[in-house]
Amino acid sequence: MKAIVAKQVKTKPELALTDVPEPKLGHPGEALVRVLAVGLDGTDREILQHGYGEPPEGETDLIIGHESLGVVLEAGAESGLAPGDLVTALVRRPCHDPTCVNCRNGRADYCESGHYTERGIKGANGFLCEAYKEDARYLVKIPPECAPYGMLVEPQSIVEKVWDEAQHIQQRLVWEPKTALVLGSGPLGLLAALTCRTLGLETFVWSKSPNDSLPAQLVRRIGASYRPASDDPSDTLTSFVRSTGRRIDLIIECTGYSPLAFEAIETLGPNGVLALLGVTPGSREIRIGADLLSRELVLENKCVIGSVNASRKHFETAIYRLQRMERAYPGIFESILTERVTLDELPSFDFASTRIKAVVDVVHPSGWPDAGCEHAGGTGTGIKYSFSV
Repeated sequence: MKAIVAKQVKTKPELALTDVPEPKLGHPGEALVRVLAVGLDGTDREILQHGYGEPPEGETDLIIGHESLGVVLEAGAESGLAPGDLVTALVRRPCHDPTCVNCRNGRADYCESGHYTERGIKGANGFLCEAYKEDARYLVKIPPECAPYGMLVEPQSIVEKVWDEAQHIQQRLVWEPKTALVLGSGPLGLLAALTCRTLGLETFVWSKSPNDSLPAQLVRRIGASYRPASDDPSDTLTSFVRSTGRRIDLIIECTGYSPLAFEAIETLGPNGVLALLGVTPGSREIRIGADLLSRELVLENKCVIGSVNASRKHFETAIYRLQRMERAYPGIFESILTERVTLDELPSFDFASTRIKAVVDVVHPSGWPDAGCEHAGGTGTGIKYSFSV
């Protein structure tokens, strides 16, 4: 079957379309999934540009892609799935260290040993192929009506985890957030802004995209305020926040530009939460006012958290939230998914040309299960999720 691999992923990664063996079920708890579409993101770009990925043990190539949408072709007797079920897959798999209490308790997103694997990223092949097999514990059903944006469940799960963490941390006090600031207007930043808006927060977005760019237009379309970053040394994030006259209760950093993360601490309001989602490549160094930042954190009870990956409940909450977003802002995801390519076209695709979000259609959307069908493969809209929003 066809697959997209990053060849020599640890040295000089290069995308190539290749043939790999077709997967076969080996356990009654597994399912065979036909891939419909895979979203591309900054992690995929880092794998290709900076050798960020790791191939499976003993191999040199890595099948990339971790934002998946698929349909079950064959389901093991103990999988709890049925042919025709639409699914997405969790990305991270637990380590085998018996002392890692989080992996042993189903929270590989908090792995302590660092020996986890991630499909399409670290030590395990991803989903940019025609089919894959997976343990059903790592598959999440998607309602048929969510198929057009099902590949966004994984990135939205990252935002859901941050909101979940913020709520748990803020049980330290009475917290009634009213304002949020999102740094970055890429796919993750836009999903974060959409989340804040559906939560009823007044939302500001600061990003390097021009004022007339598509991301800026979408930010305004959802009722948030957009401010483009400027080369003017006096036009800083701090000065922008001051100009709003608002106390910022929540900041979600999605740029991966480390100096901005430190500046954000000062702009955060008392008792607020700064969540860092952007992964920073390189070894940039800056001078910081360490005493000022320390005072800000201590005297105003500010909290800074880093967050990566997500658990099953965050995937499930993401599906719920995406449905709410689409109802509140019809067609918003169609606007975010700006580029569509096929497996054959991907090796020559220019990542830099992506306006917002690129999707690889492994199967042309005309061949996807009917989103209007109430019971595609038997699951329909009666899917049971276990989460609290």
